[in-house]
Amino acid sequence: MNEKMKNKERILIVDDSEMNRMILADMLEDQYEILEAADGARGIAIMQQMGSQISLVLLDIVMPEMDGFEVLAVMNQKKWIEDVPVIMISAESTPSYVQRAYELGVTDYISRPFDSLVVQRRVINTIMLYAKQRKLIQMVTKQMYEKEKNASLMVTILSHIVEFRNGESGLHVLHIQTITELILKSLLGKTDQYKLSHEDINMITMASALHDIGKIAIPSEVLNKPGRFTAEEYEVMKTHSAVGASMLKDLPFHQDELLVKVAYQICRWHHERYDGRGYPDGLKGEEIPISAQVVSMADVYDALTSERVYKKAFSHEAALQMIQDGECGTFNPILVECLLDVADSLLEEMKSASLNNKNEKEMRSIVDEILHHEELDDTNSALHYLEDERAKNQFYASISREIQFEYTVSPSVLTLTDWSAKTLGLTEVTIEPLKNEKTWAAMSRQDMQNLQELLRGTSPEEPDVRYRCTTRIRGKDRACEFVCRAVWSDEEKPQYLGAYGKVLDDRDE
Repeated sequence: MNEKMKNKERILIVDDSEMNRMILADMLEDQYEILEAADGARGIAIMQQMGSQISLVLLDIVMPEMDGFEVLAVMNQKKWIEDVPVIMISAESTPSYVQRAYELGVTDYISRPFDSLVVQRRVINTIMLYAKQRKLIQMVTKQMYEKEKNASLMVTILSHIVEFRNGESGLHVLHIQTITELILKSLLGKTDQYKLSHEDINMITMASALHDIGKIAIPSEVLNKPGRFTAEEYEVMKTHSAVGASMLKDLPFHQDELLVKVAYQICRWHHERYDGRGYPDGLKGEEIPISAQVVSMADVYDALTSERVYKKAFSHEAALQMIQDGECGTFNPILVECLLDVADSLLEEMKSASLNNKNEKEMRSIVDEILHHEELDDTNSALHYLEDERAKNQFYASISREIQFEYTVSPSVLTLTDWSAKTLGLTEVTIEPLKNEKTWAAMSRQDMQNLQELLRGTSPEEPDVRYRCTTRIRGKDRACEFVCRAVWSDEEKPQYLGAYGKVLDDRDE
């Protein structure tokens, strides 16, 4: 296929009449790449192979073996009709036929004999309409992603505040989320009793990070006591579940948000037990929301397999056996099955989650500063402090007149300071920068690839890279030098996680 043909939109003509296909092809082949099918079954086969690479289907109604309505039925069943528009082409103009075609999802209807101007105009309009629709979907999807990313960031900050104040490693939150997601996915494949969707699993997994936020209110001498609790201390510690739920219930806004509702269930009831011997409300069996049941099991497993000031860590196998034998309280039998089902992949997934936790040290530093700055009796003060720090960093970057950046591999995100973004004509946060044309305008694709290869070729012992190239700054090409430091995981087999650095302009300003 030549380059010119490769850039054309594809139109599939499905008609048993060779003459009709030839007439339509003659009208459209100058602007579009034409695919032809002499019957409905062949048309379905081409759509199965090409998918969304087809921009439009021109579909006849009356055909032998598989007619146009049957083709539409298959397209609806496989959800293709949502991405590929269909224009019916037929000499049959009976109102019942036309109505049925529209009910099955066709976008337009063209009667024979064909008028060249009408065909071309309706084809153009339909393709443009769907192109705008796809663009709108992408915009909405991006906005939803940004909203979810921001929500996830705030959840991570709050949960880390609790874990670091509690003297734990900070990996507890990641482990809880990983175990929760694995168990829920196994549960989804095992039963439809709980009516879970993939969206529900994502929401419960995110909310699980907030399971212990009530520990903010527990006195430090109780929270970090190295030995066993007295009866009075244990009663104080037990209040954290109700306190966390109360914090969420007392929020002056966002009470209708699903994240808040699910987090409330988890905070209040993740210490309930299936036999009714848990706290704070003594719920029993399915009275306990499935979100809290799963997080409860995840919390117990991670507590068993993690070292604490008052105990050594149990092995993976020992923890599973203890949960199965009911030594840590009674759990929903089907959830115990799910935990055992995912046991083989559990350790690997938790290790992977730890590897991807590239901001752990930075997060610990931020939270440590917050906690030592003043008593954390008001979460808002912590958030204001974080925002102040971010604003100061932005200010220092702007007066330094240096382009500063950070790049992460997974997810692929380029983050610039405010001044840097304005100087390069980019946004502060760019998703998939290597696939973004605006990024290429600031730096050639070849230079980006060269820099990436240099960074990936570094090691934890020698992580620094300097690379000279041309960069477009304020609309002008400038000779610049990238000064970067690669970020590597600190595991036994280090993985490249990304890089940060600055761009030095060879010309003084």
